Amino acid sequence: MSLLPPAARPKRVIAPDGVPIATYDLGEEDAPVVVAVHGFASSAYANWIATGWVRELNRAGYRVLALDQRGHGDSGKPHDAAAYSMDLLVQDVQTVLDTYLVDEAAYVGYSLGARVGWHAALGGERTITRAVLGGIPDGDPLTRFRVDEATAYVEHGEPVRDRLTRAYLTMAEGIPGNDLTALVALVAGMRGGEQPDPANPPQQPVLFATGALDPILPASERLAAAAPQGEFFAIPGRNHFNAPTAGTFRTRALEFLRAG
Repeated sequence: MSLLPPAARPKRVIAPDGVPIATYDLGEEDAPVVVAVHGFASSAYANWIATGWVRELNRAGYRVLALDQRGHGDSGKPHDAAAYSMDLLVQDVQTVLDTYLVDEAAYVGYSLGARVGWHAALGGERTITRAVLGGIPDGDPLTRFRVDEATAYVEHGEPVRDRLTRAYLTMAEGIPGNDLTALVALVAGMRGGEQPDPANPPQQPVLFATGALDPILPASERLAAAAPQGEFFAIPGRNHFNAPTAGTFRTRALEFLRAG
């Protein structure tokens, strides 16, 4: 018997470029909304449902709108790098909020989802009132990810020598439904694109949270210092891969959301 909660059945919305986005509407319909966006090679279920985030947010009186980002989970998985850009990922979030007729929402994102949250909070058709951005550094995402080695592994089964690339691929393969070709295309498509700019930070209250053992910690602290209403929380004893499961992270995030 599995100790994990059952996977929710997704409802799909269609992005403007035709990619279906899987969404999960969890909680009371009239409750304040938190939109939850997962990290690279993860999913709404792995990042937010199985880890207890949705349970705790629902108990605290929030309705959670979670989504599988394009290339992930039960969403569409284009193999063309041109289908992946920061603008498109932010547009997917806006499409979900539009479809559910949500005028304002708090935002919780991790890693890639946090990057999307930074840009979503800068403006758009819907209002992000406050945001929790976990595991977010400045600079280009996954610069150490070796697209050439990952492609050779996916297409020909060649061994991956780079340790970080191998760790991401191992994590990705452990999540049912992942498409490694799509995930490698996502990395390639986002290379050199729009990045979090400390000179143009979100103006809303933002909690930045990064594992105390995560090498990106100083970069996350720099982003927090640049945000006019930024706060920073170092998640004790956690690295980049296991920070989302930390109870201390959930507790601090809920305190921050309640303060709004």
